[in-house]
Amino acid sequence: MHSLRGKVSQVLSQLEQVLLGKPEQIKLALACILARGHLLIEDLPGMGKTSLSQALANTLGMSYQRIQFTSDMLPADILGVSIFDKAKNQFVFHKGPVFNQMLLADEINRASPKTQSALLEAMAEQQITLDGVTHALPVPFFVVATQNPTEQSGTFPLPESQLDRFMMRISLGYPSHDAQLNMLKGQALKTQDLRPCISPDELQMLQSEVRKVSASDALLNYLIALVDYSRQHADAAGLSPRASLALLQAAKAWAYIDERHYLLPEDIQAVFSAVAEHRIRTSHLAVGQTLADIILASVNPIS
Repeated sequence: MHSLRGKVSQVLSQLEQVLLGKPEQIKLALACILARGHLLIEDLPGMGKTSLSQALANTLGMSYQRIQFTSDMLPADILGVSIFDKAKNQFVFHKGPVFNQMLLADEINRASPKTQSALLEAMAEQQITLDGVTHALPVPFFVVATQNPTEQSGTFPLPESQLDRFMMRISLGYPSHDAQLNMLKGQALKTQDLRPCISPDELQMLQSEVRKVSASDALLNYLIALVDYSRQHADAAGLSPRASLALLQAAKAWAYIDERHYLLPEDIQAVFSAVAEHRIRTSHLAVGQTLADIILASVNPIS
């Protein structure tokens, strides 16, 4: 198992050669996968969202499909459709792009709410139901969705129920000067040149190891205090029970990447913004502040 743990470093190293100058975002994305979560990337076009998702799929040896979401897209374009076969005299189900281990839902907020909701069952239960028949999805199954800022034209805001299905939301942001210089010199790896560092079976073994990371009662009480504070100070509902579980699993994955089998307050703090910020909102913020910043500053870790 130690050799398998060592492959986590290989995965990070390879990803950092594709997305230059973004080690924290890459680490968060990998932690999300190791915690069996789904990832939402919100940023302007051209920031590397698609490159990150494809690099993750190639590095982890997962089957991959990208769907470009548009306003006229239908649920069947994602899930698949039953077509009548005259020779067999019966309907035959033709699988849609969702039947891949990693699905990139590109610009998800350009599709209508009806189409967005087609992913809800898939993300929550790793299955879809069509015409009364349930179809299991591949294992592992992971959704990466990208969305443009909601103030851009032609977007439909994701409803709270959809946002809550995403374990994390991250933003890549503009690259640093050195990263841009290296990119312009052609020093970034191309996603098509990447080779798998681990197999999907090994990924599942890593996911099982992450769940074994221990959390003391003191750490769990600290997590609960953060969640309770969000419920008292958000304009709408605070963090849900699903969010609490997501926060714990994401923190365990962060600790595992740091080669520890136990949680520290720093693990929860490292993933807190990515897990919490898209689930809660408030209007009582100073310039440059986020609600995650306020919560972390207001709740003291339990020693």
